[in-house]
Amino acid sequence: MNYGIIAAGEGSRLAKEGFTLPKPMVELHGEMLIDRLIAVFARNRAESVHIIINENSAVLETHLLQAKYPVPVHIVKKTTPSSLHSFYELLKSTEAPNDFCLTTTDTVFKEEEFKAYIQAFEAETTLDGLMAVTSFVDDESPLFVRTNEQLGITDFCDTNDQPMPYVSGGIYCLRSKALAQVTQAVESGTNRMRNFQRRLVAEGLQLKAFPFQKIVDIDHVRDITTAELFLGET
Repeated sequence: MNYGIIAAGEGSRLAKEGFTLPKPMVELHGEMLIDRLIAVFARNRAESVHIIINENSAVLETHLLQAKYPVPVHIVKKTTPSSLHSFYELLKSTEAPNDFCLTTTDTVFKEEEFKAYIQAFEAETTLDGLMAVTSFVDDESPLFVRTNEQLGITDFCDTNDQPMPYVSGGIYCLRSKALAQVTQAVESGTNRMRNFQRRLVAEGLQLKAFPFQKIVDIDHVRDITTAELFLGET
């Protein structure tokens, strides 16, 4: 399995609240977000980890280059207009992977749930994509996920006009057919990850939701405490 981490954001909300380092360097129980993700990936059959950082993240780049990781780590340094463009740049740096697991740098989850998620993706070989979802709504602009009774994804919605129990968790496992859509989406002018996901549905790709009990995003300083308490729960 090839893994990717989008770590190219500015972290502007954290910066306004006094956290001056790049968001991937936020620590939970003494471990940086970026290091935690790489360690989790290494324990879940990672062949390589590809990370995109923005061009103003010299301190993060230095950390990544100096750290000792148990799996090959490849860095792409480029400032992009959206997470979809970051994904596009990551894929350009790889050798046409058949499968790829992508996360954002601030996605905090329980490792046992993530392990089950990866195992489910590897087992369901007919799927084009397995998307992590959660009923825990913590995002300021959540993307709601409409599913059928078998958890097949039928739509991605900005509003919850028709009650939907799940929101996107920011973790995506995709196979070659879905990965090919990244280039087509960007080159046709699609500019947001949520619009890319809608494109996958419109193109008839087979997508399924995988529920996590909880996924926490780190957008504000207060979220650090929330995430640490969550990880400490048994």
